Amino acid sequence: MYFAALLARTEDGWEASDTELDDVETLSDLTDLAREVSDEDTVLLLIEQEDAWFGVVRVDGEEDPRIYVSDAAAAARSSYGEILLTDEVMGREPGGDDADLDALDLDGTEDGEPADSEDDEEEAGSAGGDAVSHSPVGDRQILADFGLGERELLALHEGEALGAIAESLGAAEILETVR
Repeated sequence: MYFAALLARTEDGWEASDTELDDVETLSDLTDLAREVSDEDTVLLLIEQEDAWFGVVRVDGEEDPRIYVSDAAAAARSSYGEILLTDEVMGREPGGDDADLDALDLDGTEDGEPADSEDDEEEAGSAGGDAVSHSPVGDRQILADFGLGERELLALHEGEALGAIAESLGAAEILETVR
C-alpha cells in the first residue's frame, strides 16, 4: 500500500494535499503533478510504500526535479519506485551500454542454457538484471535548506520517515490532515 502527499511551500507556510498516483507513469508526470500545485514555489512529493521504502521528489519552479529514495532495491520492485530510479539517481550514464543490453531482454536462455530459478531472478534486482543495492540513492541534500541534512535524512526509518520530514519542515499537523 502506498501513501503519497504533496507539500507546497507558500507565503503562508506549507499546504498539503493527498495525491493519487494512478495516472502517473513517468517522472515527468510526477513533476507535472507537483507543478499543478505551484509552478513557482517549492513542492515536495512524499511517497512511501508501507515499511519498505520512502522517496522525496522536490520541484522548485521550472528546475529539474531532485530525488531521494531510501532503499533502491525495495523501490525497484515497486511500480512507483521505478519511476524515481532514473539513470541520474542511480549513477548510470543515460543511454549507456547497459541500456542497449536492457532493450534486448536477455534472460540467459539464448545460448541454450536452462532458465534460472526464481531466487536467482530476485537476486538480479530490477530492470535489465543489474543488481540494485538496498542503499539510499539520489540527492542526500534535498532537504538540507529546510534543516534536514544528509545525516538526519539517512537516519530516518521507513514507516516513520514522512512524519519526521514533515515535523522538520514544521508541517506535521498539515501532513496528518491528508494521511
